[in-house]
Amino acid sequence: MFGFLRRMVPMPDLRLAGGKVTLRPPRDSDYQAWAELRRVSRDFLVPWEPTWPRDALMRGCWRRRLKHYAEEWAIGASYSFLIFRSADNALMGGITLSNVRRGVAQTGTIGYWVGQPYARQGVMSEAVGLVLRFAYDELGLHRVEAACLPNNAASRALLARCGFREEGYAPQYLKINGAWRDHVLFAQLTPLEKAVTYLEAGAPSQAWPASPDNMAPSTPSLANALSHLVSRS
Repeated sequence: MFGFLRRMVPMPDLRLAGGKVTLRPPRDSDYQAWAELRRVSRDFLVPWEPTWPRDALMRGCWRRRLKHYAEEWAIGASYSFLIFRSADNALMGGITLSNVRRGVAQTGTIGYWVGQPYARQGVMSEAVGLVLRFAYDELGLHRVEAACLPNNAASRALLARCGFREEGYAPQYLKINGAWRDHVLFAQLTPLEKAVTYLEAGAPSQAWPASPDNMAPSTPSLANALSHLVSRS
């Protein structure tokens, strides 16, 4: 164990704190809670995820994950977090900002999972909001993308609540549970740029993206966007 930890790139000591949930990078000590939550949620998660390896819940697989997470974090390519309930530090799920592209793109892709005992409790709405704030305020990204299966009504509704706009349909986009599956593509821009872009396009007021607590102003305007940015800082 100690040899493994010495070989790992250290993960940052970082917390993203919300009202109901707190996010932080995973640690080796999270293994038992992570494995148990994934075990009891397996049937719930498998239809929406890549094929689980045979050793998916073994400590060796967990350590490979940690090594990959740490390496990706170190080069700025991906940022993985676990989601904990703020009240008692219970592990509830995970969320990752991956495929971060710099240069002229300044873009990343958000992905997430929640344990079955915590589904449909508003957990992921807050977690997505926290990661969006991290992406825009800390990483300086311009755009965050997401994708989900067309029949994943819960995920489509979540992305809409969090201010994502549906942008297209990608046939056989990702290999999920052993098969190439079509996906619906979503994206959003930084708060100020979203407000300006949507206004120029004549979008209705509900298209103005939600803040991390998923409360959007009823009448979008550039002044509202500026005040919203100030309130988030």
